[in-house]
Amino acid sequence: MIFMKTMAPLSARRGEVQANIRIGLASAPMPSAEPSAPPPSQLHAPAEPYASTRLDVGDGHSLYFEQCGNPGGVPMVYLHGGPGSGCSPRHRQFFDPTLCRAVLFDQRGCGRSSPLGELRYNHTDALLQDMETLRDHLGIARWLVVGGSWGAGLALAYASRHPGACLGLVLRGTFLGRPADLQWFFDGAGSLLPDAWQHLTDQVGCTRWDEVLQRLHAGVNHAEQSIALGSALAWEAWEHSLSAHTSITPRALSANDPQAMSLLRKYQIQSHYLSHQCFRHGRGLLASGLDTAHLPTALLHGRLDWICRPEAAWHIHQQLPASRLQWVEGCGHNPFEPGNAAALVATITHFANHGNFAHWGAANSVERPL
Repeated sequence: MIFMKTMAPLSARRGEVQANIRIGLASAPMPSAEPSAPPPSQLHAPAEPYASTRLDVGDGHSLYFEQCGNPGGVPMVYLHGGPGSGCSPRHRQFFDPTLCRAVLFDQRGCGRSSPLGELRYNHTDALLQDMETLRDHLGIARWLVVGGSWGAGLALAYASRHPGACLGLVLRGTFLGRPADLQWFFDGAGSLLPDAWQHLTDQVGCTRWDEVLQRLHAGVNHAEQSIALGSALAWEAWEHSLSAHTSITPRALSANDPQAMSLLRKYQIQSHYLSHQCFRHGRGLLASGLDTAHLPTALLHGRLDWICRPEAAWHIHQQLPASRLQWVEGCGHNPFEPGNAAALVATITHFANHGNFAHWGAANSVERPL
């Protein structure tokens, strides 16, 4: 279990925060108040962004982004999962509103970005460039990069490409995009939930992992909407089953339901990335990650994560000497499980206070010797 650290006196904490801000911004005012304790859910209280708009990043894509918390706080950017999902209001609640300047954005084709579901010029390198375009637009020198699942893998790729733009990394439930990760999700995990696995394979008519992925990709992009929606619903049910550790049958959703198009676009983007091995030619998102070896890196991973195996966190930890690893006992992949939420909130707050992870999670962490 992870516990929130006891806060230092206000004067001491202001000095720490001011030092951190100098790292990320040329000049910025200090936070003016103590951060409030997270509510019982382990998340901070719901909050509205203090700014939100769109940014034209070229190639016909426009990104929705928002800024939350303290404009003078430690700059942080949040990378959502998927690929194909988007940010939600609850993601804002991971960030202490008095210590953090949190930037959240919907990746190309996702959420409130436009065009919704657009696959042209939508690939990993484009997303990495979008982050740089956004950082430059906001005048941020360096920021803490926080990501979960696909977002954590994208954070690793970004830090490898632009290490000088990063204060550090917080990686939760990391998806590395290796062939072994795809094989696990589309085959190996079936041994844990054979009934749910059969629901999926009955939908696509095959059992070999690469064929399952290919047929789902073809299915969600089928011209006949009923076939496309059926494939998306089957995929969604399999993913939810692994997250909940129980068999969940596909929900009923009419093609006329407003949620249907959103669901289809999500899985069209996801299949686009996964069928192209995340545009990393089978190397995975950590292939050049040793460039990030010096960055303060916090790894959080649920012991019972059946979507992104704990082995991924261990692998990263062995490759990055500056990393620290915290297993979240009794938790799976969902970031809003109480243990996962508490761990993520505590980790982000720790960095906002200290600017590093040197003493983070000391009781339960595994520190790789240098």
